[in-house]
Amino acid sequence: MSDARNLWSRRLATDFRAALVVIALIALAPLVAKSQYTLGILIVSMYFALLAMGWNLLAGFTGQFSLAPAAFAMLGAYVPGLLDYHWHVSLAWGIPAGVVGTALLGWLLGRVVLRLRGPYLALTTLSFAEIARVVVGNSYDFTRGAQGLNVPTLMESRLGYYYLFLAVVLAVLVLLYVLMRTAPGRFWLAIRDDETGAESRGINVVRYKTLAFALSCAICGLAGALYGTFSQLVSPELGLLLQTGIVIAMVVIGGMGTLTGPLAGAMLVYLASEWMRGFGNIQMIVFSGLVVIFARFFREGLWGLITRRRVRTAPAPVAADAS
Repeated sequence: MSDARNLWSRRLATDFRAALVVIALIALAPLVAKSQYTLGILIVSMYFALLAMGWNLLAGFTGQFSLAPAAFAMLGAYVPGLLDYHWHVSLAWGIPAGVVGTALLGWLLGRVVLRLRGPYLALTTLSFAEIARVVVGNSYDFTRGAQGLNVPTLMESRLGYYYLFLAVVLAVLVLLYVLMRTAPGRFWLAIRDDETGAESRGINVVRYKTLAFALSCAICGLAGALYGTFSQLVSPELGLLLQTGIVIAMVVIGGMGTLTGPLAGAMLVYLASEWMRGFGNIQMIVFSGLVVIFARFFREGLWGLITRRRVRTAPAPVAADAS
């Protein structure tokens, strides 16, 4: 058991260092991409990276398939906007309120749905996501419906927003790394690998699944709250199932159950999506096909392929001289 734990710790440390390299490359990107348009694309890609990291915590590390990350991002984006629009509450309170609100809602929803498994869990979270989007879209007097809701901005500098998003991505990465090295992280992995076995060993499965769900929702809510202040306009389209599909594609292509995979996958998929706009609206066709290919043949994703190749090309250890 200790050998297995040490192996996992080493793999996680390698994964974390690789994710830090990706973040360092993102930090240097403005030195090359200086246009405001390009910075905007990179900021939105980091928004999706946060959603991918939050969803990966639930699906990749805990084995619970949710179809509601975009819905929680939408709710997180609406909270600061609604607090400012109706009660003139500043963003200093509105953004934390969005994070706490989505975490509490995730906890409550988790207590209900996480006793379900497999397709029943996915369908229940899908139903919640659609209900939330429809309610927001039809509450014209409160949310302004499909017209969208104006949100105040945190800063005028797009470069400042760039590094704000990058700092938040780094903070979430460090948080996940620390959590996966502690008891909750080991319990989440045990639940993912064998839920019945984990429960038989005394792990409170529902409690730890609910904790993962609440934390995942909080990360999505934080991403939505920051994105709302960046775009200065939020609408029910943030919660479309299409947005969740993009997030799932990012994680599957990058590598589920890893730290580097969702981050690198989000950057690659969103940048590729923007590049493919010049060829027509074919992004989802391409990414759906890639998800099928990766799910069938490369379940470990790009990060898994890289690490597998690294192991194959590593020199074999030299046997010690018997003498």
